[in-house]
Amino acid sequence: MVQSARSRTVLTLYTTADDVQCHRVRLLLAAKGVSYERVMVEPGKPPEDLVDLNPYASTPTLVDRDLTLYDTSVVCEYLDERYPHPPLMPIDPQSRARLRLAAVRIERDWLPEVDIIRAGGRPADAARKRLREHLLVALPLFKAAKFFLNPEMSLADCLVAPVVWRLPWLGVDLGREGRPILDYGERLFNGQGYARSLTAEEKAMRAA
Repeated sequence: MVQSARSRTVLTLYTTADDVQCHRVRLLLAAKGVSYERVMVEPGKPPEDLVDLNPYASTPTLVDRDLTLYDTSVVCEYLDERYPHPPLMPIDPQSRARLRLAAVRIERDWLPEVDIIRAGGRPADAARKRLREHLLVALPLFKAAKFFLNPEMSLADCLVAPVVWRLPWLGVDLGREGRPILDYGERLFNGQGYARSLTAEEKAMRAA
């Protein structure tokens, strides 16, 4: 018998297996070292309890006792405030604004191309080229600090790293020019906790 969503007493994340936005939240939780219950959702087939909790039945959806959140940015900022150590946003307002704006650009420019590539067909090749161009245009942001626009890991990295992780699987080759982006990715992938953010499907994206 499936446990009622309203009766859950532990932090619960409804997530699909290989979606960038869901991976974004799972990576944040891993970076924080937070224990939670992971409920896997098959795309297009939301369980009844998720439909009851979220009017859009979308993932990721976070349930923290009587609180339900379902916009990815809202979920991420809530978790960063709810579990403040380590902090994943800089203290000063300008740096915070820059990182938020970068995340908006990624959601609007990069993620639609990821979706097109995943859908396959003729449009996928053009989307690969566009995604490669978006990433190479952003090279200065990868070079500006050890992490994305910041000397420490931030919420922005929780969005950027899942995209970089998927590049081989998506068939996007950055070439020698994109080496700083690949090096950035390896720093994140080898970091403590990154493996905990991955589903079996995501691990298979880079299986030898």
